[in-house]
Amino acid sequence: MNAVVSEALDIRHVRKRYLQHGTTLDVLDDVSLSVRPGEFISVLGASGCGKSTLLRLIAGLDTDYSGDILVAGEPVRDTSLQRGIVFQDHRLFPWLTASQNILAALRNAPLSAKQKRDAVAEHIALVGLKGFENAYPNQLSGGMAQRVAIARGLVNRPRVLLLDEPFGALDALTRGRLQNELQRIWQQERITMILVTHDVDEAIYLGDRVVTMAPRPGRIKRIVDVALPRPRDRGDARFIRLRDEIVAEFGEPGTSPRDSGGNLPHTAPAHPPITEWRLAW
Repeated sequence: MNAVVSEALDIRHVRKRYLQHGTTLDVLDDVSLSVRPGEFISVLGASGCGKSTLLRLIAGLDTDYSGDILVAGEPVRDTSLQRGIVFQDHRLFPWLTASQNILAALRNAPLSAKQKRDAVAEHIALVGLKGFENAYPNQLSGGMAQRVAIARGLVNRPRVLLLDEPFGALDALTRGRLQNELQRIWQQERITMILVTHDVDEAIYLGDRVVTMAPRPGRIKRIVDVALPRPRDRGDARFIRLRDEIVAEFGEPGTSPRDSGGNLPHTAPAHPPITEWRLAW
């Protein structure tokens, strides 16, 4: 498979606020970040820090903000086939097979029927699901369903793939396997990927850089270069040292900075009113 040509993503002085019950809630405050073509960025923070909101803005699911978001120099004004997205919940259509779910993402693609079939088959193979093309979501494990969701996010050859805690609902063993699969796909495809997570180990294991966010309002606290060779060893002293350094930043007096799984503590997330929800397809 040929590598996808990706281009830079620039986030410039982005601010986002919601009006809830007559009160203005500042969610993002002056967020700026430049993402290099083909880079893997992990955005790390506790729930409520605005990281998923930032992903929604990049995806074009919400355009009510100040500042600029540019992909390949073009402003983000709406959803686009150039920005794929994968959510924590796979959101597969239960009445469609794995192949049909992936094909649904190609509905607006300027391809012939044969080209679409070939693209689906190629991406089924890419995520390791050959033999399960005709399986329905209820016949797939959670990890397999997320593989279908990843294939659906990639099938249009986007410049950027956005991942909103895609492994958060999976057990630890399945999560580890899919982290390895995602890393393999990224190394093969070299698509720019932005992963939102509250798992410190996951952020370091996958990211070229880890962007840590502080809450209320959400803002970038620090950007950490992960100068560790791939594949990464979670038991490596350098990995552990970096993890502990990042975890320490999130500690607060009287709280434990992380649980035994390396996750940051949760706070109440800020969500837009239901009337403002938009779907990605």
